[in-house]
Amino acid sequence: MKILMVCLGNICRSPLAEGIMRHLVEEKQLGWEIASAGTGDWHVNEPADKRSIAVAKNFGYDISKQRASHFNKQMFDDFDHILVMDQNNLRDVLKLAGQEGQRRKVKLFLAEDAEVTDPYFDSALFEPVFLQIEERCKQLIAEFLDQD
Repeated sequence: MKILMVCLGNICRSPLAEGIMRHLVEEKQLGWEIASAGTGDWHVNEPADKRSIAVAKNFGYDISKQRASHFNKQMFDDFDHILVMDQNNLRDVLKLAGQEGQRRKVKLFLAEDAEVTDPYFDSALFEPVFLQIEERCKQLIAEFLDQD
């Protein structure tokens, strides 16, 4: 299984989701491929935001080696699930979808159409966002295993 996490700049939310999910998947020896990307291209090849790196480290995850990438149409073919952090990301990714099969791969990361708040402009949000993402990653693993 190949899972892509998507947010705006690929430096706050989606790198956290990628790093947490990758760590949890490796612990369970599932062999899934996890990656992340941003709908914007401003931070390509840059590391995650230092606040994301710090909060992840505080909870035992290392995302310091991850680098930002830009979402592109090829990713529809490369991934089984494309999980986006908010409605704007959803809209931007779906605009690039060329067919219904690609659109079906795209869903909001959180259940029931909830959004992951972008913590970029408020440092106090990084820990609550981290905890929300970690909990959802655990739920997603269980959901995906039930589907197999």
